[in-house]
Amino acid sequence: MSRLLPPGVRWDPERPSPALSVHRGHDGSVRSISAHAHHDELFFSAGEDGRIILHDARVDRRSSRAQGIYQHTTEVTGVQAHPVMEHIFATSDLRGQVCLRDSRMAFGPLSTRSNEGIVQTYVTKLSKRSCGHLSNPESSSITFDRDGTRLALTMLHWYPTIYALSDPYPLAICTGRNGPDGNPIPAGERTYSNSCTMKSGAFGGPGISEDILYAAGSDDFRGYVWEIPDTATLAGLRQEIPTEEWYTQEWRDVVGYCEGLLTTRYVPLEISTPLCRLNGHRSIVNAVAIHPSQLHIVTSGIERDIILHSPTPSSPVTQNLALTPSEVRKLAECSPEDEIRFLGALLGTHPTLHEGDTGQSHDESHTISLFDHILREEGEGDVFELKPCKDDNEDSETEEDDLGVIDVMRSPLD
Repeated sequence: MSRLLPPGVRWDPERPSPALSVHRGHDGSVRSISAHAHHDELFFSAGEDGRIILHDARVDRRSSRAQGIYQHTTEVTGVQAHPVMEHIFATSDLRGQVCLRDSRMAFGPLSTRSNEGIVQTYVTKLSKRSCGHLSNPESSSITFDRDGTRLALTMLHWYPTIYALSDPYPLAICTGRNGPDGNPIPAGERTYSNSCTMKSGAFGGPGISEDILYAAGSDDFRGYVWEIPDTATLAGLRQEIPTEEWYTQEWRDVVGYCEGLLTTRYVPLEISTPLCRLNGHRSIVNAVAIHPSQLHIVTSGIERDIILHSPTPSSPVTQNLALTPSEVRKLAECSPEDEIRFLGALLGTHPTLHEGDTGQSHDESHTISLFDHILREEGEGDVFELKPCKDDNEDSETEEDDLGVIDVMRSPLD
């Protein structure tokens, strides 16, 4: 927990302000922190050790805090306190599980805990007609809109997915199939993708009473902003495909969400045309935040700079903003120097991996070149090849028979 700098005081990376307090309890990297909406002393943290911790700043941190710890079975990638309901929070994990939990069921004495605190599980498994198995992408972050009626999930190798709070099936996915002008992206041109870094998105609606926008970073060196229709409209446009119809008809390029191979497919609306794209970065954009009242959006990524975006050159909080470049840097071709830098990073000799390095003593182009190499190797992967999963709804004794049924249902079209 860090101290905010007084006005007029410039932050010095070599002399950072001391932390007001340090909260321990994790044995691995902390992936997410979320402040409680109603109590300033409470906040959640989630880490790669599988722990979700409800911290209370009023309690002596040297004492046992076992009642405030939930130990999950895999890495937890996201935790988010509900902005309105006091006891509700959401989690996401490495295996793609996304849950709504109640802190009264997840924490406290073992005698009062139940169902791991889960009150709602959201369906994240993907199904494609041409593929005989499901895919369950890693869920890398989760966020609520301002009133907590919708949540958005960031998925590795897949698209941002919008859910209604009380509906386990998704309402919409946000893609970059088209440009902001509505025209399809030309073949060979890069567009929205999330394959290489941990990203987070954000809802927003500057100056209005509801969040109608969702924004996220992308591997193509841009930030994206989509306008999200209201929940009723999205629910009405979502398609439900019964199992028999899924296997007896051709669904070219259609991806559905489902709980298992023999269950109904739900195809959410694809919001394929972003409201706008945010340029200005030279490499991957990881995070986007929308100002609650001003027409400002900030983006950040692997570069040292955080970029402020605005539709106007001036506002009550800033003046004389320069025009954003209309072009985005193209992904460079591989070179022997890139290979050397990549191997150096693997061996721990890359300057960004040195402890105590402030980021000022080396050329940032080395870091950009390193991530260019990673993008060339791992970018735009097929989620069905990279994250296949078993159908947990079918037991092992009937799995072979079920697959035979599926093959029979599929054979007329194959």
